[in-house]
Order: sequence, then C-alpha cells, then structure tokens
Amino acid sequence: MSTPFDVIVIGGGPAGMMAAGRAAERGKRVLLLEKNPRLGVKLAMTGGGRCNITNAEENERLLLEHYGKGAKFLFSSFAQFGMAQTMQFFTEHGLPLVVQAGQRAFPASLSAADVVRTLEKYLHDGKVEVRTKVVVSKVLGEQGSIRGVIVGKEKLEASSYILATGGTSHPKTGSTGDGFTWLKKLGHSIVPSTPTIVPLAVADEWVKSLAGTALDDVKITFAIDGKKQLALKGRILCTHFGLSGPLILNVAAKVGGMLHAGTVTAEIDVFPKLDLGSLDTYVTRIFDQNKNKEFKNVLRQLTPKGTAPAILSLLPDHVAEQKVHSVLKDDRKTLVRVLKALPVTITGLLGYEWAVVADGGLPVSEVENKTMRSKQYANLFITGDMLNISRPSGGYSLQLCWTTGYVAGSYA
Repeated sequence: MSTPFDVIVIGGGPAGMMAAGRAAERGKRVLLLEKNPRLGVKLAMTGGGRCNITNAEENERLLLEHYGKGAKFLFSSFAQFGMAQTMQFFTEHGLPLVVQAGQRAFPASLSAADVVRTLEKYLHDGKVEVRTKVVVSKVLGEQGSIRGVIVGKEKLEASSYILATGGTSHPKTGSTGDGFTWLKKLGHSIVPSTPTIVPLAVADEWVKSLAGTALDDVKITFAIDGKKQLALKGRILCTHFGLSGPLILNVAAKVGGMLHAGTVTAEIDVFPKLDLGSLDTYVTRIFDQNKNKEFKNVLRQLTPKGTAPAILSLLPDHVAEQKVHSVLKDDRKTLVRVLKALPVTITGLLGYEWAVVADGGLPVSEVENKTMRSKQYANLFITGDMLNISRPSGGYSLQLCWTTGYVAGSYA
C-alpha cells in the first residue's frame, strides 16, 4: 500500500534532518526514515560529545579550499547556505554557539545532544513524519525516475527522494554504506571508501597510560626508518590505543601511506619553542630552585599536566627516587632529550569503526552542483557523506552535511 508524500528522506543524521526540515519549511509533506531507534546517533558522538558544528572561517574561498577538488562543485551550494547561514540557523533556532581554537564552532553548552534536540524541534515544527527503526531494503528506479522505496513488505512513494544515509565511518551507528549499494544498483558509480580521518594506533605503553590526556601546543615529527618526513604543531590527545585529536586525524592519511614504506616512528616535542640548550638551561634553573625535593615531584613542574608518571617511565630507573640535588648531569640531559623527543612507534590506522570520515562515495560529476539532484534520476537528491568529497576534521564534515542537506531540501 502506497503512502502519499511529497518528499521521502532516508537517513536521520545531520544532512537528513536538515533536508527534511528544510523541505517541510517549504510546505512539503515529508517522511523521514531512520534505521536506528533514534535520530542523530552519530551526530551525538561528534567532537567527543561536544559537536563541532562548523568551521567559522568567514572567508568563503579559504573555507572551500579545505574541500580539495570538491571546492568548485560546492561553490554554488555554499552560496545558498554556507557557514554564515549555518551559524544563523542554529542561533535563530535557540542554540547559541561559541568559537574556539582553530575557528571551530560548538554549541555554547558543548553538548552534541543539544544540537540533535534543536534539529528534532525543527522537524517537529515542520510536521515531518519521523519513523525510526525502519530499514529500507530497496530503492526502485526506472526510466530516470525513482518509483518508491521498499520497507519490509510496504512500498512507500513520494514525488522526490533524498538519500542521506552517510558513508562508512562508525558502522555501529548505522553508517554501513547502504546508500552506496542502492546507488550502484541504480547505475551510479561509487568510489570505494577508505577510512582516512582516523586515530593512530601505537605500540608505546607510556602513550596508552595517558588515555584521556591532551598535549597542548606540542610538535610531532614523523619518520620512516629513522628519516624525517613531516612535522606539525598543535594539540594531541592520548588514548587507550594511541593518538588522536584534530592534528592527528588530519595527518592520518599521510601516515597511512608512510606505513607502506617502512617502520614509522614519531617524536613528540613538548617544548617546541626551545632548542636543546635553552631547555637544558630552563631545567637547570628549576632544579636549582628545588634542590632538596624529590625528582619525581619536580618533574610535574616540567611536564604537561598529568604526564609526569608516563614520562618518568622513559627515564633511567634510578632517577625516580632521587633528590634533585643527586641527579647527575647526564641524567638531566637525558630528561631534556626525552622532553624534546618523546618516542612513539606507529603500528597502524584505526579502521572504519573509529573513522571520523571515510573517503569515497558518489562522484560529484554525477550530481547537479546547484541542487544536489542526481543527473540520472530527476527526483533523486544525494547529500553529505555520500558524496566523494575529501575534507579535514574541524567542522568541515558537518558543514558539508548542513549545506547539501539544506540545498537538497530546497529543491526536492
């Protein structure tokens, strides 16, 4: 039995909710289908539960440069609903925002759940019919038009259809590539996906012992078989499996390529503004001021908060119980070298289950850039992570969802 709708949206993530809400805002009768028990499952996890809504770069040209080859395709869409419109949308819908380091914009509450609630209210206000725990098994298309979708034994029909099922990152949240399967069966081509913006797995216990600890304003240098390849500065997050944080996530693809060329190691410099000599002078001054204290306690003054025990494990055993005045010159210089080059051995990249973004998807050459409409099916629109557009972490992925979802919802 068919149910009459103007628009059926498949996928209740950020792009799907934005698309459904926008279509309803235009007076369309909208049905939103989501396989999970609730909407926005992955969205509620983003940014460590804080939700980096967008990147607040005001220069749109600079903002678009972060989408690589997809920048030209996205120009028209961003002109319709870009960063400024996104910020305005959320503030006008009762969600104040704050901008932090790296121009990353978050809800002022730093709660991703508040972002989900804001979008759910947007859907409610537009009288969008939402069905959760619904699995679409087929998307039916013929003669350049989508004829319906199959849910269980029911065929659902609408004038237009919007696919917003996401890519393949975090498959436990429902992003299992269903949309790619449907598009292939409909005759579209799909670029195979690979997890790219992912944390790094390491062998070092000192790193894993610092799970949940952030290293701010550090420098990390990567090497292949001892030969330096690249160095970056920023914030690193230690985890129970290795290294994460925006700096690491955005370099993961390059490190993945390096792993094919040899043994990949890294050195973390916690005093990147000082050379070895200057750091030795600084450490000597701290030692002179605390001669009669235990070395392990003074080490806390020299190291990032919470890291002293882990760094102590990298030093000679006999130093741990010494008074500062008993620390030999060679041991002090060893400490200085360790602070300038905490050793890390990279063992691999985490897989899809940890990926913030997985590359691949529908080539943008098969989509109208102004409308997000399929060039093969006049009533099919594709959004968000389903598009093969690369981008770093830092709010760019969600902005892609807001923009393409809004545009699809405007034309469906």
